Amino acid sequence: MRILCLHGKGTSGFIFKSQTSSFRSHLSDKDIEFDFIDAPYPSTPAPGIDLFYEPPYYCFWEENSVTAIKASAKWLADLLSRSGPYDAVMCFSQGCYLVASALLLHKVHNPTAPPPFKAAIFICGGAPLLLAEDVGFHISQEMWEQDRAGSEALSAQADSEAILAQGSNRWVGGGSEVIDEEAVRADMKGPYTISIPTIHVYGSKDPKYVAGVQLSGLCEAGKRRVFNHQGGHEIPRAEVVSKTIAELVNWALSQGQQVG
Repeated sequence: MRILCLHGKGTSGFIFKSQTSSFRSHLSDKDIEFDFIDAPYPSTPAPGIDLFYEPPYYCFWEENSVTAIKASAKWLADLLSRSGPYDAVMCFSQGCYLVASALLLHKVHNPTAPPPFKAAIFICGGAPLLLAEDVGFHISQEMWEQDRAGSEALSAQADSEAILAQGSNRWVGGGSEVIDEEAVRADMKGPYTISIPTIHVYGSKDPKYVAGVQLSGLCEAGKRRVFNHQGGHEIPRAEVVSKTIAELVNWALSQGQQVG
């Protein structure tokens, strides 16, 4: 099986490979090819990432606009035509926004065609509110405000100064650590649902926690699994968490093969 792996903004395929090494080690007995690629645009480093990894760094879009997101979705479609097919996609942060956007656009423009992936693993992702609104979802002012506040808190908690001063204790969330996840999912009201099997890994100390739950709300309830790792905007390396993520990846691949 082949899995396309899409990193977060201001990192790279090499960095994402390193970040996922712990849970992927529990999948070494499986016949899985992980394809880690770089996003198309050079980028400044994600907050704090330059403490641990050398450049280069990349991003999938430089400006947060519907036009830029659609252009990146076109880039992804071109990549799939050259290097695909892939059985599944695994993504982190901005990579999740891209994949969710591409799957929604597929629903809009090619509703009768098979989706580009049979399963998706979203890690610390978020609902692509701009693109979702563009294709007919209702995004309330409260949701926009939550998204803005979460992004600002993430920048502050992830930067180098916070890492050096507080380490993992820097993750204090975005003020919404106790939420009704089902209510958040229900707020994602729109005409489309991502209907492939999906995994959603997020942390309640992540300033973008609400965004991760919102993303799960875009996906078909009977085909999704969620896992709150209780941490921040990162991929935990603890053994018990790594084993759980690996089990979820196995589930997604198995479900994808059944519907594929």
